[in-house]
Amino acid sequence: MTIVPLDRDRRSAAPARMAPLAVLPVFFKLDGRKAVVAGGSEAAAWKAELLAATGAEVHIYSEELDPAFTALIATGSAAGSYVHHACGWDANSFAYAGIAVADTETDEEATSFFEAARAAGVPVNVIDKPAWCEFQFGSIINRSPAIVAVSTDGAAPILGQAIRRRIETLLPPALADWAALAQQMRTAVTRLLAAGPQRRAFWERFVDHAFAAAPSTVVVDTLIGEAKAVAANVNVAQGRVTLVGAGPGDAELLTLKAVRALQAADVILFDDLVSDDVLELARREAKRMLVGKRGGRESCRQEDINAMMVSLAKVGKHVVRLKGGDPMVFGRAGEEIARLQAEGIPVSVVPGITSALAMASALGVSLTHRDCARSVRLVTGHSRDGVLPKDLDWRAIADPATTTIFYMGGRTAAGIAATLTAEGLSPATPVVVASAVSRPAEKRWMGRLDGLYEAMIEIGTDQPVLIGVGRVFAAVAGNTADRRPQAGDSAERIPAGRQHPVQSPG
Repeated sequence: MTIVPLDRDRRSAAPARMAPLAVLPVFFKLDGRKAVVAGGSEAAAWKAELLAATGAEVHIYSEELDPAFTALIATGSAAGSYVHHACGWDANSFAYAGIAVADTETDEEATSFFEAARAAGVPVNVIDKPAWCEFQFGSIINRSPAIVAVSTDGAAPILGQAIRRRIETLLPPALADWAALAQQMRTAVTRLLAAGPQRRAFWERFVDHAFAAAPSTVVVDTLIGEAKAVAANVNVAQGRVTLVGAGPGDAELLTLKAVRALQAADVILFDDLVSDDVLELARREAKRMLVGKRGGRESCRQEDINAMMVSLAKVGKHVVRLKGGDPMVFGRAGEEIARLQAEGIPVSVVPGITSALAMASALGVSLTHRDCARSVRLVTGHSRDGVLPKDLDWRAIADPATTTIFYMGGRTAAGIAATLTAEGLSPATPVVVASAVSRPAEKRWMGRLDGLYEAMIEIGTDQPVLIGVGRVFAAVAGNTADRRPQAGDSAERIPAGRQHPVQSPG
């Protein structure tokens, strides 16, 4: 078995060391503890409400209170409590306190409060004055007991809020119920299952449920049954394989299910086309192995990849086979699934965005525009021996009412153009060529079928290439006057090919 070593520009199999942190992200327990809030402003009221939500006893020191603060104290807190002192703070205010927050008008007041809190050994924050803060309040996503906080170290609070909103859309509200259920079940699971593979197997099954609807009695019964099954399973070391589509390269095009699979993996076998940004989302502890297959380079044989997946799964590993694009489109997934099933190894598939769809989206082109195309074909541009496939129905592919996307056709582009033309497709048919789709190095060429050979000279074949052929590309290739088929083929009005500059994604 030959394992292809990692290229120097790819990530090492060993997890990277911790990068520098601007602050240490911690989660501070305040239940039943004293919290000091100095100031009666609306901003101070918000911090007091936040502290009380943790179960703290919040002592407010201020002669006057904003009406919002008065209403907050009158309403009370479901978790903590408020104690209002109608006076200013002094050194005794910090006795037995776990945390101190102030809203001050001047730097002198901020300095006085900061130094008094530090002298008492109490962590301190002065609102909107970073120089007098030992900690910051992050933007919070509350799915308690699951809590996510985002910090920009005070540099860009608005950016922190934007990040919070992005994350919040990924975390369903029912996640709070699942986190609470996990808390309730932890003692029983610890008692029932042995540390190591058994507990990990159970909690991975738990997570598979956790992003669905809120837990019901039926789900709880199912989880208890799964825990007992794991405890009784003498073959608990049996692993599993997940085939995951990494999409065309842009990590933001990954599905949520793909990210969860990467986060749960023990070993990741990844293709050469998988971007480093996608690998960055994987579980830090996961071992990463490059098993890429690229034309013109030393490659790992498919039989060796299959054998690796089998051997790793049989010793209890969760193996993620990470493939560029979609696993089921020119990804040889069928061979891998057949081998795994023959060995009795559980296998599942997480779809990915295939590069043809990413290219169409980036261009703003509907591949099945009703005025131009009745169907779409995804066609391999080369056969096993690297030449133009001869067993394809080229006459059908040359149908002018079809949009055709050729994968892996960079080196056979001239043959593709000649064969389609010989089968009756107009030499003026619109064509788009794209390499490194969705990546910073993406290039595009737009023109006519009879310019395809020259297009590949400009684009090159050092990156994965897609060739799109069909009337739907007329607008982006320069003809926006009429997309409808015309006598003599409207594509004949397309000018000679030209390369267009492309902005990096994002």
